[in-house]
Amino acid sequence: MAYEVTATRKRPKTFDELAGQEFVAATLKSSLETGRIAHAYLFTGPRGCGKTSSARILARSLNCVKGPVTAPCGECVSCREIAEGRSLDVIEIDGASNTGVNDARQIIEEVLFPPNSSRYKIYIIDEVHMLSNSAFNALLKTIEEPPPYVVFIFATTELHKVPATIKSRCQQFAFRLIPIETIAGILKKTCEEMRIEAEDEALFWIARESTGSLRDAYTLFDQVVSFSDGRIRSAVIREKLGLVGIDNLNALATACVENDRRKALLLIDDLLNAGIAIEQFVIDMAGFYHSLLLLKAGVRKESLLSDSPDRFSEKALQTLNAEQIERALDLLLGLYRDIRYSISPRFDLEVVVSKLCLLDKWVSPLELRFAIASARELLSPSGEQKKNRFPASAVSPAAASPGAIPDHNGANVGAGIAKQSPSETLSEGFKRYLANRETGAGDAPARKISPQAERVLRIFEGTIVN
Repeated sequence: MAYEVTATRKRPKTFDELAGQEFVAATLKSSLETGRIAHAYLFTGPRGCGKTSSARILARSLNCVKGPVTAPCGECVSCREIAEGRSLDVIEIDGASNTGVNDARQIIEEVLFPPNSSRYKIYIIDEVHMLSNSAFNALLKTIEEPPPYVVFIFATTELHKVPATIKSRCQQFAFRLIPIETIAGILKKTCEEMRIEAEDEALFWIARESTGSLRDAYTLFDQVVSFSDGRIRSAVIREKLGLVGIDNLNALATACVENDRRKALLLIDDLLNAGIAIEQFVIDMAGFYHSLLLLKAGVRKESLLSDSPDRFSEKALQTLNAEQIERALDLLLGLYRDIRYSISPRFDLEVVVSKLCLLDKWVSPLELRFAIASARELLSPSGEQKKNRFPASAVSPAAASPGAIPDHNGANVGAGIAKQSPSETLSEGFKRYLANRETGAGDAPARKISPQAERVLRIFEGTIVN
């Protein structure tokens, strides 16, 4: 017997087997039970989520000898012919190759003849959005008032390209992306049926890479099975498909937060020499930092992360804040866009990784503004000082003390926190604040500077050593 790919062999044959589309299945089953059969259906949604399969199930349900039924028998002549694609009364048309008005005219002429041996004559038009405007207009009258034995089922991945005049004549069903957990469970059952050993981590990776498309998952599954020798392992997948892997990404992120450029660049060299493409390397790194950002926000849902929450570098999570992780993502996404125009993608990658090694010292403009504003407010001695933050001696840049931070008018920002002298800078006031806070003496403010503000001020004071 000829080999059959898993996506074809596992195509659902009943609505109960339709994965991830409970609303669609329940509505169609209810319509069949009550006899409310529409003359036109429009199935929309992303690729590989069951639109064409649902159209064939609906066709079998309508033309089954026991029907209309919610679960076709699959044994009668009509069910077998539809499943094998040779039924004279179920016509499948590729909208991409039958786009013209002449093709529409042929359908209009054919619907005048009743079905050959079945209850309904059913037209399944896939990628219906590819039809021309003339073809759509020619079909309007037929779709609105077809003969009682004709049912149209349209499927499309681009609903916005279907004219409103067609949409208004059809019952619309929106198919959704299939959850990653559901796909992983289906793949696990498939492995059990095929007697293939598989690691849960490897199946979860396949499900995640399919991005909600069960057909894509089956296609990738077949590819992995072909080189896995009866046992699907994540290590083998990374080796054969040139993936970086969570362990290597953790090692790289740890080297970066430790400011160890040498270790990070040598790790890149090892990975590239192992055959990993630079584009794939950047994609995996971006996914890693995206997961760190989600974890920083308290999101631990595995379907949104690139791996189990417990497998990410704890040191990177503790060292970096959300703004710094966003900075890393900006660098990596910009690198991916620029690679195609680079004279040496590897040089660009190494420069970005070198910047990532200084990520824990990067301060966003918003963080800097908040830190200075917080310090000025908390260190000001009185409300009068807050109202008039810049004394006369600090109006010009020349009057500013050495090391003071000028604002956009040239005034000394640090002068606003003066307590003993109007010329005291933010730098001096911060040092006094730290000293008083540790000794508990004198004029330390009742409230404390936030850790975020203190970190920024410490960076500018040089108290964080490279």
